Amino acid sequence: MKLRLPAALLPALLPAIALTACVPAAQHPAPAPAPVPSPTRSPMPTPPPVPLPAPAPAHENWMDAPRSPGNWFYKKVGAISLAAYGASDTNFGFVMRCDPATRTISIGRVSTQTQPRPMRIRTETTDRLLTAQPRQGSIETLLAADLSASDSLLDAMAISKGRFAVETAGEPTLYVPSWPEVTRIIEDCR
Repeated sequence: MKLRLPAALLPALLPAIALTACVPAAQHPAPAPAPVPSPTRSPMPTPPPVPLPAPAPAHENWMDAPRSPGNWFYKKVGAISLAAYGASDTNFGFVMRCDPATRTISIGRVSTQTQPRPMRIRTETTDRLLTAQPRQGSIETLLAADLSASDSLLDAMAISKGRFAVETAGEPTLYVPSWPEVTRIIEDCR
């Protein structure tokens, strides 16, 4: 549909049309930029699981277990002789003590136990269960048992294929080497 204006109106409209040409077109705000997607981080790779330490090998035979860490330390205090097995003569886990006056050898292990405990001594040829009594030693609290110097268990400890085991209820097993200090304590009391 076309709109027709009378010719007489045209001279009156011309100034209005001219004015509209001078007016700038309405400014529309620039369109907002399209949102830029934020970079997506790829998930951090899951680190591989840390392997658990291998369990300690189960030893079917106690003689296959590695010896407990330490060394033997021998010393005499008056007539009494001592052989201690551990890090030093004052930091040890197992001790043998000879009292030549009574011809008694005490064997003991460091422990905080306050009640008598069964203590099993295992050697290559002998396996004996003793009752260890709590005692306050000069340096450590011990569970100890007394043996006659002539007890065959002592000889078995001295010659036991390189080591003997000391199993005490409530304590880790000790695997003690049969080094010359064991024989020396026995000989001191015989």
